[in-house]
Amino acid sequence: MRSIPFSSYIVRFLFAFAMIGSLTACGSGERETQRAARDGILLFGNGSEPKGIDPHLVTGVPENKIISALVEGLVSYHPTSDLESSPGMAERWESNADFTVWTFYLRDAKWTNGDPVRAQDFVYSWQRILSPELGAEYAPMLYVIKNAEAFNTGGLKDFSQVGVKALDDKTLQVTLGGSTSYFPLMLQHYSFFPVNPRAVEEHGGMTDRQSGWSTFDNYVGNGPFRLKQWVTNQVIEVERNPDYWDAKTVKLNGIRFFPIDNINAEETMFRNDRLHITNQVFPDKIPVFAEKMPEQLRNDPYLGTYFYRINVTRKPFNDPRVRRALALSLDKKLLVEKVTKGGQAPATGYVPTGIPGYEASTAVSFRPDEARRLLAEAGYPGGKGFPKTEIMINTSEAHRKVAEAVQELWRRELGIEIGIYNQEWKVYLDNQSSLNFDLSRSGWIADYAHPSTFVDMFTTGNGNNDTGWSSARYDALIEAARRAGSEEERVRLMHDAEEVLLNEMPIVPIYWYTRVYLLDTKVKGWYPKLLDNHPYKHVWLEPDASEAGK
Repeated sequence: MRSIPFSSYIVRFLFAFAMIGSLTACGSGERETQRAARDGILLFGNGSEPKGIDPHLVTGVPENKIISALVEGLVSYHPTSDLESSPGMAERWESNADFTVWTFYLRDAKWTNGDPVRAQDFVYSWQRILSPELGAEYAPMLYVIKNAEAFNTGGLKDFSQVGVKALDDKTLQVTLGGSTSYFPLMLQHYSFFPVNPRAVEEHGGMTDRQSGWSTFDNYVGNGPFRLKQWVTNQVIEVERNPDYWDAKTVKLNGIRFFPIDNINAEETMFRNDRLHITNQVFPDKIPVFAEKMPEQLRNDPYLGTYFYRINVTRKPFNDPRVRRALALSLDKKLLVEKVTKGGQAPATGYVPTGIPGYEASTAVSFRPDEARRLLAEAGYPGGKGFPKTEIMINTSEAHRKVAEAVQELWRRELGIEIGIYNQEWKVYLDNQSSLNFDLSRSGWIADYAHPSTFVDMFTTGNGNNDTGWSSARYDALIEAARRAGSEEERVRLMHDAEEVLLNEMPIVPIYWYTRVYLLDTKVKGWYPKLLDNHPYKHVWLEPDASEAGK
């Protein structure tokens, strides 16, 4: 999924401080985090106002943080490991010997409108996200299912031929296109989440992208929490769902998600006891927090890649030599040591390290002489004649700092001048999707712990490709990987596909993420996880004993 956005718009900055002031007036001098901990309310810095909370129409991390509180899929996040799955709407599941047919046995559960959760709800939901008319960017995630791609691309009109079938109200059978032992891990992603058929049909129907079902007044979920309040650009608050099947496990009474775009404002709120968790730490502050607040600073492994997309439909980026020159001329070791400072690793390929059984590529190392040669061959010796181009970023001090470093490295190594311009998160996403950019700041966090979540996205027509790049060879390798008879064969094919990607270079890999943030010591049940997916029902708050009774 796309990475977390950040912005520094003044209006958001002023709002954050206005909120600080109003919170200071609450209570009789008691810290807001302490009071909220006593009330069981988690105060969550979420980076940005979500584009939406319809699980079939969003692609970002801020959206995921909220949706995963409101909706639950067949399987759920494991409390300590993103390499394991926990029961969700399915109390158990089984597969045949070659992992091509999976059967899920649903538990008794309810939607927040009182409807029972049925196997047919998943059939309806997966037909919805795969319907071409809906235009869901994440529809290719479901291509692992037999005939799902043919239905989504319009070659197959009869959804009953797609490999998903409700055997009865409590039994769902899924037939895949190839052996996929990790299928339960995929099901943790919100693209596989169910929606309530009655709610969707009452507010526009299955393929209405403007459906009103996912607004505050009409939202129907089945997760551990339900919507309580939604004030645009201020807060989304959820409260405990008493009808959730595992309500006895849920310890939090609610969560307040604050869309604090400005990193400095968010840090101020944390230091003034107005947040339990931040979205990020400004790179220059990491050493300070490491010294002054080591118990609050978290630096966790994070399975993701920070990179730049290249719009290959625009000159001079239609020339792969230019694209390779950009990628090979970046001293990424210098960049992570002097700029990002969070323990990130230079990205020598696209698929990051940390995925069991997959060896990371070393194809994109720092080779400035080769980069200059390629640029000269493309007709721009020493950068002469290179047209004016720009890097599009979503507004953020941290992203601008990286872009300025990249800008200087390209000037130093290639003699080219690249501009930088910023866009608010939603506008940035729209411009990226419509190829209205030259170079675009991008990030991809794994949807599940497998290389396919990275390589699948650059197939032709994939809603998350956003580069204009297309390769028949690449598409064929990915399709063969989906149908592979063994995991060893699948990994080999994915390595071959990544080699094609890194040879034609529609992207510039920059670094492999770490997750650097601030976490209040009152937050319990929160463990380092590769995908940063924390099941809120296993999280709780313990007020500081030293402040008890204040």
